[in-house]
Amino acid sequence: MSIAANLTELKKELSRLNVTLIAVSKTKTKEEILEAYQAGQKVFGENHVQELVEKYEQLPKDIQWHLIGHLQTNKVKYIAPFVSLIHSVDSLKLLKEIDKQAKKNDRVIDCLLQIYIADEETKFGLGFDEAIDLLRSEDIYSLKNVRIVGVMGIASNTENPKQIKEEFYELRTFFEGLKQSFFRNESSFKEISMGMSGDYKIAIEQGSTMIRVGSSIFGKRVIPHWRIQNNPAEEN
Repeated sequence: MSIAANLTELKKELSRLNVTLIAVSKTKTKEEILEAYQAGQKVFGENHVQELVEKYEQLPKDIQWHLIGHLQTNKVKYIAPFVSLIHSVDSLKLLKEIDKQAKKNDRVIDCLLQIYIADEETKFGLGFDEAIDLLRSEDIYSLKNVRIVGVMGIASNTENPKQIKEEFYELRTFFEGLKQSFFRNESSFKEISMGMSGDYKIAIEQGSTMIRVGSSIFGKRVIPHWRIQNNPAEEN
């Protein structure tokens, strides 16, 4: 089916659910993204800063761009002027840099804490204890140009749905604990970003509010050979 047809079918499936669909457009062409955009999709997710900046410059300005991949502190400045949500905050150092660059652009940037839930060494993220330590840090109260609005997690790359369900359940339970302990009076702390093309149905059952879907919309992505050489995890 076409990109537009895939989107229509997916949005019909999600129509009765309070779930934000993020179309993962990494490696996709401007034309492919425009087809999705013209079919009504306005929220897109990118993994790499350079690719995100190039697409932002070339495509309609009412698109909401999410950075869903690992983010290095020295690259924050390139996306700070426009990014809608950063899913992958995995350190206080990164959070401070986002705050610094957001202030330069007179913005408050929404962020998710990426929590390590997978049984794999290749994934990024904060451990449960590390996330709590970050939120207990006195430094965090001085950050006025970032807003933590939830958590993000990536399940193990496995064919075992029981394991995926358990990992998503752990993330939702942890989110609820953070809400009670640190964000009880913050209505903005409401997002659980979990679930991709292969496991989004399980994620929604476990309380996801945002799903990051690429291949179910655009078809199986083609990964440049140089990327696989530099980052074997991209093959997954």
